Amino acid sequence: MAKLTILTEEDPQLRKISRPVAEITPRILTLLDDMLETMREADGVGIAAPQVGILRRVVVVEVEPGNVIELINPEIVDKSGSQVGIEGCLSLPGKHGICDRPSYVRVRALDRTGTVREYEGTELLARCFCHEIDHLDGILYSDVADRMLTPEEWEDYVGESEE
Repeated sequence: MAKLTILTEEDPQLRKISRPVAEITPRILTLLDDMLETMREADGVGIAAPQVGILRRVVVVEVEPGNVIELINPEIVDKSGSQVGIEGCLSLPGKHGICDRPSYVRVRALDRTGTVREYEGTELLARCFCHEIDHLDGILYSDVADRMLTPEEWEDYVGESEE
């Protein structure tokens, strides 16, 4: 496995729409493995292929340690509710914003074997699914944030949550 370079918000690649994966090849499997390693090294909970410069519809999510969800050609097939919370992104280091996302999401995608699977998520997992799938369409969370936090507001938030 190899650690990949994470693109940051000024890179125009992040604004492009990713192409579907037509065939699950050894190259796609290596991409999934490398994305997982890269995400873990960066202390993230999700990563999309465009973030590492690959314009393919591939996402890796690990909200709970050891529970890795790999999504190839994911689509949101159901969503409900609302949750307002703080988001960050590996491609926007040091920045945070407040976003309104569904509190429940059901996603349909291929897994690494090519099997169609459905995954349900609530709260953080639902937020993560939405955030990462947005990346596949060239959307950053800062585009949908109700507002971005100043560094001082973030420091205040972190300080409160540690008490």
